[in-house]
Amino acid sequence: MPHGKFEIYKDRSGEYRFRLKAANGQTIAIGQGYSSKASCMKGIASIRKNAPDAEIIEIEF
Repeated sequence: MPHGKFEIYKDRSGEYRFRLKAANGQTIAIGQGYSSKASCMKGIASIRKNAPDAEIIEIEF
């Protein structure tokens, strides 16, 4: 079964960002800008560690 993937890239301002893509190639999340690739990798690790079973909360506008 195919899995999603994290892609790391540099944005126009030179910051590192990641995007999480589903198995079908659709982007489902984009990370904030990081000044270094190492910091970007830590952001990905944080998501993997802290949100595997994250609760979903509906907020009314």
